[in-house]
Amino acid sequence: MTAAIPSIACLGIIGRNNNPLHMSVFPSHDSSNDAAPTPIRSALQFSLLLSSTIDIFELRAKNNAASGVGLSGDLGLLHAVDDRVAAYGFETNTGVRMVCVVDMRGRSVAIQPGTAAAAAARTAAAGLRDAELKPVFRAMQSAYVRLLQNPFFDPDEHAPLGGRGGRKITSKKFSEDMKRIGEAWAPGVTTL
Repeated sequence: MTAAIPSIACLGIIGRNNNPLHMSVFPSHDSSNDAAPTPIRSALQFSLLLSSTIDIFELRAKNNAASGVGLSGDLGLLHAVDDRVAAYGFETNTGVRMVCVVDMRGRSVAIQPGTAAAAAARTAAAGLRDAELKPVFRAMQSAYVRLLQNPFFDPDEHAPLGGRGGRKITSKKFSEDMKRIGEAWAPGVTTL
């Protein structure tokens, strides 16, 4: 018996000046046919989705500032796009924003009762809890910190003082880390 479980459809990093720094898109399983997995949205559509989360980050920051609460850390569900796709967010204390777009039916797995896959399928049926994505954001933040520790990486080049422009992260190691995170995550995974 097979079941569809959640998988990561896209991982994105947004700079402190609302400039896109990195985006990784992952293929999803289509249960209507047995074709090879393909992304459920184009790279442009995911880019627009990541850009739309900026407004939600800004709105929550404004609401939290009005109530005297600081904004940093796991923000949970940012935006449920439809019944299949949802965006979750995390903001570092330096203002860098990390977004994980989850496809609720993105991976097809064979399940046997009493296995981890069966538990993941039950989770998918009930929806994701925000805590399920904490390992993803922890791993993304660790990869970003490793990137910042590289003496040849200049973070100011990616977030210019004028708040305009900036370059995308082109580090091969960072891209490999994002790919590893996106492919390894499944509901119930506690470390990446």
